[in-house]
Amino acid sequence: MNSTTRRPESAALLAALAHPSPSTRLRAALAAGTSADPLLLDALLLRCRTEPDFFVRDMLTWAIARLPSAITLPKLLDELRIGSVQATSQALHTLSKIGDRRAWLAITPALLTAAEDGVARSAWRAAVVLVPEEERGELAAILATELGRGDRELQLSLTRALLALGDVVASVLDGAIADPRPAVRAHALATERLLQDPDAGFDPGIREAKGRAAGGPERKESHADR
Repeated sequence: MNSTTRRPESAALLAALAHPSPSTRLRAALAAGTSADPLLLDALLLRCRTEPDFFVRDMLTWAIARLPSAITLPKLLDELRIGSVQATSQALHTLSKIGDRRAWLAITPALLTAAEDGVARSAWRAAVVLVPEEERGELAAILATELGRGDRELQLSLTRALLALGDVVASVLDGAIADPRPAVRAHALATERLLQDPDAGFDPGIREAKGRAAGGPERKESHADR
């Protein structure tokens, strides 16, 4: 029998985590994080796999991050091997919040280029937090292969991840700007614009970049070149 069922307060929390009401589940996750009881870790991870509510998932992540990484890290790495889209994306999100760089080796190219948008996005966010300094250039090169992918929100997530890596992204953006695919060129140009001017907006950059990208792979003179 799971030891979390031996104490009445733990049993009540476990029941509340599976309650039909999202507000009840949210309060239960908050209580679990407040108590920071390691015996609740398995139940919190199990709930992460199926929890449909974004705010409850975020609170579950907070509750797990409150526990010592010595016990959470191995369990979260196990979650990456389960194969479930939600379990994987939630584990990656939690790893990004914990920030323990021992998890870096688990952020594989397969995760960074996963077909499921939610998994890829979570992997990008985790990667830029966990990557060692000497591997930032290699990570930038992998992330650049995803330029042009998905809708506006996904592209913005990738741009933010690339910008978090700093100047090492400049060379990979140069390569992407010469890509024959207009969507890739536009995304690369918009990201380069933000790299040069962090105050520039993403949406105006995309609109401008689409016009430039439609003209072909030739790179036109930018304000930074003048």
